[in-house]
Amino acid sequence: MKPFDREALERSAFHIRSNIVRTIASNGEGHAGGALSAADILAVLYFAVMDYDPEDPVHRDKLLLSGGHKCLALYGAMVELGVLEPELLKTYNQLGTLFPGHPDATKLPCLDFSTGSLGHGLPLGCGYALAARKAGLPYRTYVLMGDGEQGEGTNWEAAAFAAHNHLDNLVAILDENTLQINGRTSEICKPTSYESRYAAFGWAVRPVPGHDVGALYDAFAQIPLEPGKPTLLVAKTTKGKGISFLEDQQKYHHWNPDAGEAARALEELDARAAERGW
Repeated sequence: MKPFDREALERSAFHIRSNIVRTIASNGEGHAGGALSAADILAVLYFAVMDYDPEDPVHRDKLLLSGGHKCLALYGAMVELGVLEPELLKTYNQLGTLFPGHPDATKLPCLDFSTGSLGHGLPLGCGYALAARKAGLPYRTYVLMGDGEQGEGTNWEAAAFAAHNHLDNLVAILDENTLQINGRTSEICKPTSYESRYAAFGWAVRPVPGHDVGALYDAFAQIPLEPGKPTLLVAKTTKGKGISFLEDQQKYHHWNPDAGEAARALEELDARAAERGW
């Protein structure tokens, strides 16, 4: 891990959010809510925690975005890392683009896997983690999941598999923003506690404030939380974080901004950048 630098991580998270919002404002649509809630998590992972080399897909730490619809956060992080050119985001989700509405690793080798079908990220992560052990490779596998996709049964098969195989090189982060496309997760298919359910499967579990880069950094620094167990960090987040009128609103899971909304969001970003000198 790199030394902790709060200012740098908060700036990177802001730039990821800025890339998300400017892309949607330019293109007229995109999955805003979940992408914005994940920005701080991705900033800490890519800029402080992971051993990430876009040119070395074998040995680098792996990041699997299970909720592929949040890909604008991933693309935004790649731009902030300098791996991708920001101008390319203008082609987001257009015919022939490198940046479809779900990430395609066959087009972008800086990514680790193509995702989209919910509930598949954790099983894939199990495969990567087990492969690392068998090949004697030191990389860690990180899986960023949503709370809405916890209704998918594949997650629980993977949870059992990971614990049974003692995959302590596997780290899942649950982005608990409490909303999914059709409502509150608590009203659709939420267990009493994600923490207690994963712990019952044999995982080491810790809740963490998902927008506090310091708390996230400290949590990642302690991984594995328990040797011999896979780790789950339950990140408490706000859907649409960073744009006031998008926050905690189901209707902005996918956002088609009109001119007024786009201008208002961009004004908020510009004001924040001026305030922090970013």
